[in-house]
Amino acid sequence: MRLRTLFLVPAWFWLAALFAAPFAIVLGYSLLTRGVYGGVEAPWTSENYARLVDPLYLSILLRSFLMALAATLVCLILAFPAALFISGAGKHKNVFLQLVMLPFWTSFLVRTYAWLFLLRDTGLINTALQSLGVIHVPLPLLYNDGAVLLGLVYGYLPFMVLPIYATLERLDPALVEAAADLGARPLAAIFRVVLPLSKPGIIAGAVLVFIPCLGAYLTPDLLGGGRTVLVGNLVQNQFTTARDWPFGAAVSMLLMGLVTLLVWRILRREVEDLV
Repeated sequence: MRLRTLFLVPAWFWLAALFAAPFAIVLGYSLLTRGVYGGVEAPWTSENYARLVDPLYLSILLRSFLMALAATLVCLILAFPAALFISGAGKHKNVFLQLVMLPFWTSFLVRTYAWLFLLRDTGLINTALQSLGVIHVPLPLLYNDGAVLLGLVYGYLPFMVLPIYATLERLDPALVEAAADLGARPLAAIFRVVLPLSKPGIIAGAVLVFIPCLGAYLTPDLLGGGRTVLVGNLVQNQFTTARDWPFGAAVSMLLMGLVTLLVWRILRREVEDLV
């Protein structure tokens, strides 16, 4: 037991240094008062949390949840067929997996900027459509919710594909064959056999996509152009433009608490299903 504890000491140290200490600092900031020139100062107050019930901030939080949920659902719709195809690709599956992970070879910022050149009024899409005579006026493809959703789905789709693929890879093909022997058509076998058995991968992928989408600020800032303000942008603005660190810390604590509660509920439900 002592040897086990000794080996756990480095992990406890890094956990305290990289998580507990920053968490305590942000929590402390959220209970202090904004300084005259930014920063924080005494006295201690709970006013920062009271401001969170303002309809403006509640609407931003709701918009963030809806945007993250929409991105997660779109990723699931696109990722499941892709993962199913890769799991049955035989000797070529490694090639397709490399293609899924290929975007990670470049910076997320560079990939997001690429969408700016594709979606802007003089971008590739509008230029091509105008050249073909399909449109005469550029389409408003940029600086709206649709562009933000597109950027989120593009950025986090691999996080949905890989967990679902890992689950489907371990799926016994005999189960699908048994469903076919019992008269189930391919589509029915997918929805009634494959999809329920891939539930762990779907849940893992949904968590991996929903959480970063909920706190995203780079994609909404670049592709939304300031018109789509999510909770991540709110936190960023409080720490930079507004220089209201206590309120930014309070928003961060609220977001962290909601995400923790959500993940805890999902994990608890998984344990209950296993029992």
